[in-house]
Amino acid sequence: VLFLSPNTIDSKKLKVEEAPPSRVLHIRKLPNEASETEVIALGLPFGKVTNILTLKGKNQAFLEMGTEEAAITMVNYYTTVTPHIRNVPVFIQYSNHKELKTDAGNQRTQAVLQAVSAVQSGGSPSSDVQEALAATSSPVLRIIIDNMFYPVTLDVLQQIFSKFGTVMKIITFTKNNQFQALLQFSDPVNAQQAKLALDGQNIYNSCCTLRIDFSKLVNLNVKYNNDKSRDYTRPELPAGDGQPSIDPTVAAAFSKDSNSLLGKIPGALNPLSAAAAAAAAAGRVALAGQTGSSGVLLVSNLNEEMVTPQSLFTLFGVYGDVQRVKILYNKKDSALIQMSDANQAQLAMSHLNGQKMYGKIIRVTLSKHQTVALPRDGLDDQGLTKDYANSPLHRFKKPGSKNFQNIFPPSATLHLSNIPQDVTEDDLRLLFSNAGGTVKAFKFFQDRKMALIQMSTVEEAIQALIDLHNYNMGGNQHLRVSFSKSTI
Repeated sequence: VLFLSPNTIDSKKLKVEEAPPSRVLHIRKLPNEASETEVIALGLPFGKVTNILTLKGKNQAFLEMGTEEAAITMVNYYTTVTPHIRNVPVFIQYSNHKELKTDAGNQRTQAVLQAVSAVQSGGSPSSDVQEALAATSSPVLRIIIDNMFYPVTLDVLQQIFSKFGTVMKIITFTKNNQFQALLQFSDPVNAQQAKLALDGQNIYNSCCTLRIDFSKLVNLNVKYNNDKSRDYTRPELPAGDGQPSIDPTVAAAFSKDSNSLLGKIPGALNPLSAAAAAAAAAGRVALAGQTGSSGVLLVSNLNEEMVTPQSLFTLFGVYGDVQRVKILYNKKDSALIQMSDANQAQLAMSHLNGQKMYGKIIRVTLSKHQTVALPRDGLDDQGLTKDYANSPLHRFKKPGSKNFQNIFPPSATLHLSNIPQDVTEDDLRLLFSNAGGTVKAFKFFQDRKMALIQMSTVEEAIQALIDLHNYNMGGNQHLRVSFSKSTI
C-alpha cells in the first residue's frame, strides 16, 4: 500500500489546475483520422486561426487563435457544448504556451490555414486546396441542429447555405428527437465549403448549433414542396398533405431578419435575431430540448470579500433578466442566480464562465435547483438573498426589445447610453477611471447621448459596468452601460 502525504496529493491536484487564458489551445482525445482542417474548423466560428500543430501519435493538437479574446470565447462556448470531431467528443483547454513556434517552413500547414481562411471569407479555394478539402464527392450534406431553442425553418437553412452555392433541394425531418435536414448543392465543392465554414456555427446566439456531415446519398428525391421539403428546381411539385406551414407572421419575421444570421462578428457568435427573440417571447416557440432544465446558475470562485447580490444582478443582467440572487451562507464564494428562463441562463453561462470578477476567475455552471428560495419570514440572512422579480432594471422585459440584438461577450470596450447633454468627455473619463481602471480611448456618437469607452482590460470593463450601470448622472438620468462589439 502506498501512503501519500497530503502534500503529495496537493501537488498532484495542481497538475489538473487549469492554465490561465492563452490564445493557444490544447486539444486532446482527437480521433486517429482527424485532419488539420477539422481541428481548424473548431476555432473558425470564433475568429482567425493563426497556427496549428498536430501531435499525431498522441491524438493531440495545439491551435493558436488570432487573439486571446477569441480563445476565451471559444473555451467558454465549448464548456457548454461539447465539441466533436467525427462524432468523437474532444477536450479543449488553455495551453501553457503563449504562442506556437512552429517551423515556418511547414508550408503545408500554412497552405491549409490560408485555404481555410479564404473559404471562410467567402473566397473560392485554389485547386490544390480543393484536394486538401478531403476529396468527398457528395453534394448532399446532413445537418443536425443542437440546442434548438428557436425554430429553424427550411427558408432559414436555404438562406444560410445559399451563400456557398446553389441549393437545389432540402428535406427536413425529426429523428431521435433531433431536428435534421438533408441539403443538396449543385456542386460537391460548394458542399465542402459550406461544411468547412458552418460546421459548429450557431444560427442564433449560443443556440441552434449546426453539426454538418456529408451524406451517403448523392441525390435527394423530393416529392412535395411544402414547409418540410422543397425541390427548388421543380416549383410545380404539389404541396402534398404536409403539416400546416409555420405561423405566417413568424415566418415573415424570420425571413426578413435572417440576413443577420451568421453575420460575422469578430471573436463572437451571432447576436440573437430580434425576430427569433420576439417569437420566443410571444410564446409561439416551444423551447425544444429545454423541458425540465432550469434557469438557475451556480457561480463559484467568487471574491467573497467584495461580491454582493447587487453586483451579480448587474453583471448577469447583461445576458438576461435576473429574478433572484442567493450568496450561499456557508460558502460565501458561491452563489445561485435565477434567470427568467433556461435560454438566458445558457447565454449568461457561455459568456461569463471563465471571466474575471473582482480579481478572480469565476466558474458558471447550470444548477440542479429549479428556483432560488427566499429566506423564511422573519429570518435575517444578512442580505445574502435578494429578490429582483420586480426590478425596473431588467433589460429584456419588452418582447423584441433592441437589447436582444446587442448581446455581446465581455469586452474591454463599453457602450454608454442615456448620457445627459451637459456631461463632457472629461466627466466620463474621470468617472470611469475612478472605478479603478485606465481609460484607453473614448468616442461620442453624433448625438452625444451615447458613447464608446475603452478600458485597458476586459476585467476593468466588467468592473466598470458593475459599478456604473444605472449610475445617477443628475437630473434623474441614469447611465446605461453594456459591452460593445466595436473597438475605438
